[in-house]
Amino acid sequence: MKRYAIYGAGSLGTVLGAFIEKSGTHIDLINRNKAHVEALNRDGARITGTVEMNVPVTAITPDEMTGVYDVILLMTKQLKNPEVVSFLKPFLAEDGVMVTLQNGLPEPGIAEIIGSGRTMGCVVEWGATLSAPGQCTLTSEVDSLSFHMGKMEGITDAQYAMVKELLEKMCPVHEEENLLGARWSKLLINATFSGLGTVMGGVFGDVSGSTAGRRVAIRCMKECIDVGHAAGVTFAPVQGKNITALFYYKNALKRFVGTLLIPIAMKKHRAIEPSMLQDLKNGKPCEVDAINGVVCDYGRRYGVKTPINDRIVEIIKKQQEGQLPLSAENISLFDDLL
Repeated sequence: MKRYAIYGAGSLGTVLGAFIEKSGTHIDLINRNKAHVEALNRDGARITGTVEMNVPVTAITPDEMTGVYDVILLMTKQLKNPEVVSFLKPFLAEDGVMVTLQNGLPEPGIAEIIGSGRTMGCVVEWGATLSAPGQCTLTSEVDSLSFHMGKMEGITDAQYAMVKELLEKMCPVHEEENLLGARWSKLLINATFSGLGTVMGGVFGDVSGSTAGRRVAIRCMKECIDVGHAAGVTFAPVQGKNITALFYYKNALKRFVGTLLIPIAMKKHRAIEPSMLQDLKNGKPCEVDAINGVVCDYGRRYGVKTPINDRIVEIIKKQQEGQLPLSAENISLFDDLL
C-alpha cells in the first residue's frame, strides 16, 4: 500500500489533508506544532470558510515519523529548506517523490539534495488560514481551486500519475509543460498581493479594493514581468487568464486599464490572508526573501530596477522587527515611487 504524507501541515496542508482523507485515501499530517497535532487527532480537521467539514485525520510530529513514504507533499516555508529536505530524505522511498507546494522557486535547491528524479513542483492556486489549532478557514471560492504541476528531468509517468491522482482528491490538477512560467506567475501574484497585503496588514481584497493599493500593485506586477522576461521566462496563464496580457503596460492608458481589472481578477481570492502576514502576527520570521526578495535578486542579476519590490522587502522587514505596524496606512510609503 502506498504511503503519503504532508510535511508542514499548517493552514494549506490541513485543508488539503482533509480533502484527501475525506476521499478515502489515508495521508499523514506532519507538523511541529504539538497543539495543532493534538487538536487534529482529538477533534479531526475542522474546515470552515467556503466549505464546511470535519474530517478525522492522523497527525504526528516530525520525531514520530517512521518508515518511508511514496509521496511527501512539502508545505513548510522555504526558510529552512536545506535542513528540512535533508531531514526528510531518509523518509522518502527510493522511487518516491517529494512535491514542493511552496512559494518562490524552490525546486532546484530541493533537487540538489534528493535528486531531480525525485523532485516535483506544484503551484497552489488557493488560500487558507489557520484559525485555531486543528481548525482552518478555506478563503478561496470552491470553483476557483486548482493545482498546476510539472515534471522535472527524471520524473517518470508513474510518479507523475501517482501525485496527480492524489491531489485530484481535492481539486483539478493542470499539467504544466511550462512549470517555470507557472512558478513565475504565482511569484508575481504572491509578490504583489501577499507582499502588499502584508504591508497593509490585510487580505488580498484590501489591496485590490484600495485605490492606493491598486496603484502600487500594477507597478509591482510590471516589475515582476520585466524581471521574468529578462530572465527568459514565458509567464504561464493563471486559471486560464493571461496575466501579462491583462496587466503588463508600456503606457499610461494600458496601466489604467490594467489597474481597473485588478478587483475583477482577484474577486474569488479576495479573502486570502497572506501567509507572511500570518507569520508576523504569530511572531515568526516570514519568507519575504523567498518571494519579493527573489524578484529583487533576479532584477539585480539582469539589470532590471525593482523599486516597488525593494520597498516591500524593506517595509516587511521593519514590520518583522517591530519598527512599523501592520497597517493599511503603510501604502503611503510608496508615494515617492509613483
